[in-house]
Amino acid sequence: MAEFTAKDVMALREQTGAGMMDCKKALTDANGDMDKAAELLRERGIAKAAKRAGKIAAEGIVSAYVADGKGVLVEVNCESDFVAKGEKFHAIVEEVAKVIASKKPATVEALLGLDINGRTVETFLQEQTGVIGEKISVRRFALYESAGHIETYIHMGGTMGVMLNFACAESEAAKELAHNVALHVAFAKPQYKDASEVSADTIEKEKEILKKEVMNEGKPEAIAEKIVLGKIKKFYEENCLMEQKFVKDDSVTIKELIAQAAKTAGSIELKEFCFFVMGQGIEKKSEDLSEEVAKQVEAMKK
Repeated sequence: MAEFTAKDVMALREQTGAGMMDCKKALTDANGDMDKAAELLRERGIAKAAKRAGKIAAEGIVSAYVADGKGVLVEVNCESDFVAKGEKFHAIVEEVAKVIASKKPATVEALLGLDINGRTVETFLQEQTGVIGEKISVRRFALYESAGHIETYIHMGGTMGVMLNFACAESEAAKELAHNVALHVAFAKPQYKDASEVSADTIEKEKEILKKEVMNEGKPEAIAEKIVLGKIKKFYEENCLMEQKFVKDDSVTIKELIAQAAKTAGSIELKEFCFFVMGQGIEKKSEDLSEEVAKQVEAMKK
């Protein structure tokens, strides 16, 4: 078996853009032959994936997976809406969600190091990037474990996803309630479950802003403080799920809706919820077409 040095690994890395460990493995498998190692990286889709590493993956889907008392909500990004809608991309996302459910990683970084059919999730995504031709990246995920009922809702093929964890006995009444609350979350987008989740710092900052706003309207400070208290109540009603008016019937709050369902379904408690809006906060890279073509031509010369 031919030997190779750290310099050889670095040279292969510079040539292909692949990771250090991938280059080392390719050189080992190629008995130190640089050209053969580069071919192996291309065959494995890693070199192609590395070239796309700098691309912005601002499209993608939010997907849900529920099995054996565990629920996963995950956002996986790619580069184009066309790929995001494809069956192959959806299958990749499902594979990732299954790993999250079975291995229960705490972070995306931990997830990438987990095994999936004999290689890491990171390598799997690199391989799939080579197959699809677009950068694929896991942005975030949530994992719930429940002895009750996990409800998920995916909007418009993955533009948004909701997941809720209820402590309850399985029943049609409980399922109907869970579905209604999931739809409500998708529409109302609450930031907190209830007032207990809102930090004191958040409330103080909100009070300061509201007080200045009211005083700028010409109200005396003493009156402004009373008005602010009323506005803080409104803040809770608008941002806390349990205090929000149900979107299908604004005569009841979500807290009251759950209480009503409990009369027929037995004890029901919403333990936690989350929602992801696909691509929220990701800046999409916009380039002039002529600049993009020029870059591609320049890349072809290298």
